[in-house]
Amino acid sequence: MERTITRRIGLVAHDAMKKDMIEWALWNSERLVVHKFYCTGTTGTLIKKALQEKHPDVEWDITILKSGPLGGDQQIGSRIVEGEIDYLFFFTDPMTLQPHDTDVKALTRLAGVENIVFCCNRSTADHIITSPLFSDPNYERIHPDYTQYTQRFANKQIISEAAEQVAKRKRKQNKTRND
Repeated sequence: MERTITRRIGLVAHDAMKKDMIEWALWNSERLVVHKFYCTGTTGTLIKKALQEKHPDVEWDITILKSGPLGGDQQIGSRIVEGEIDYLFFFTDPMTLQPHDTDVKALTRLAGVENIVFCCNRSTADHIITSPLFSDPNYERIHPDYTQYTQRFANKQIISEAAEQVAKRKRKQNKTRND
């Protein structure tokens, strides 16, 4: 019996790319049926409806978060950091300036930091989903080790230096008050 694996996938699409994302999900619905999805609000609502219409007997595992500009991008980001998303399919609109562009950049950065698969267009998504690694139950991404970064202050006297600075300022302030 072949072992299947459930991938945890983030789906996000800018307004001009929502139709492409829906078409992509419908085209690949047989491949996607066993996976878990986290979607920003509007994108997730539209995709869920389209998939339910195509496959009315399937119980899709789709978590719909807030709309991207209303916090959904950050919710996706937090799930990436918590290890709850392995793949991020974020169809971006390269022709329109986004009011939440900093959120988009943050998701791109987090995908790199956490070494998850990230694609921003349909062509890349097609290649990812048809890759043998996508369905390989033995494939696991490499989790970067940031111990050196998180411990960068371990052998430094930063707390005592800060406390001494505070003490100096207080002594100076008290001296000024007493003069």
